[in-house]
Amino acid sequence: MSKIAVVTDTNSGITREEAKKLGVYLLPMPFIVDGTEYFEGVTCTYEHFFEMLEAGAEVSTSQPSPESLTAMWEEALATHDSVVHIPMSSALSGSCNTAKALAAEYNGRVCVVDNKRISITQRESVLDALMLAEKGLPAAEICVQLENTAYNASIYLAVNTLELLKKSGRVTPAGAALATLLGLKPVLQIQGGKLDAYAKVRGMANAEKTMLKALEKDLQTRFAGKKVHIAAAYSGDIKPALEWRKTIRKYFDDNSIELYKLPISICCHVSSGVKALGCFEYFE
Repeated sequence: MSKIAVVTDTNSGITREEAKKLGVYLLPMPFIVDGTEYFEGVTCTYEHFFEMLEAGAEVSTSQPSPESLTAMWEEALATHDSVVHIPMSSALSGSCNTAKALAAEYNGRVCVVDNKRISITQRESVLDALMLAEKGLPAAEICVQLENTAYNASIYLAVNTLELLKKSGRVTPAGAALATLLGLKPVLQIQGGKLDAYAKVRGMANAEKTMLKALEKDLQTRFAGKKVHIAAAYSGDIKPALEWRKTIRKYFDDNSIELYKLPISICCHVSSGVKALGCFEYFE
């Protein structure tokens, strides 16, 4: 019997194919389109989601059912001693607290990590957990290490439209209308799990410059002397995203920077055309 199983959800951006290669248990996150529930990567592809969004569909997010979560844990525990479960940040969803409550029934065999991450930074937490498990650390210690480094990550994202943020109540209708009229692109940040406003600039080109400078400042201050990876992310059409990655690689003189899709759960709030940039400290 293997010692530790790592479980995460599709908010990490990890696909079913990648999860299989990594040996990770992947919980598909549910979302609602025009009243119908879908599961990311299972009953709806990334491309089909944006087709429905483009057609004017109403979209929202939901939590995994307790039954689906415990069923995955039971599957993992059938061949492993314990589980390290890495959900999205508790600051962005109630799914982490739900998982913690359910884990209390497993007598320490399931450890839920709340390390305040999502998307590319959550993905890195999964890779770190696998590495720490390979080194022989017990599940509880892996959780401690991941939570101790929770804030050693940063994400900036430029939103192309405020329409979905307006519908979710994160932006007022008047504010969204004014931003659209002036051609303003909000740059948001995720540091410590919360989604906050960082800047409002005119046009996507200026938004890109703002994100590049913001991350450069982080590297020179918060992450000075630390070993970090930089990654890019996007929603919707990959063509402008590839140009965005090219810009980032040139700016930081690093051709190893990779590009990832933002998970559908995020896209339900920020729509298509998002460009994102982040960095995160990693374990060795």
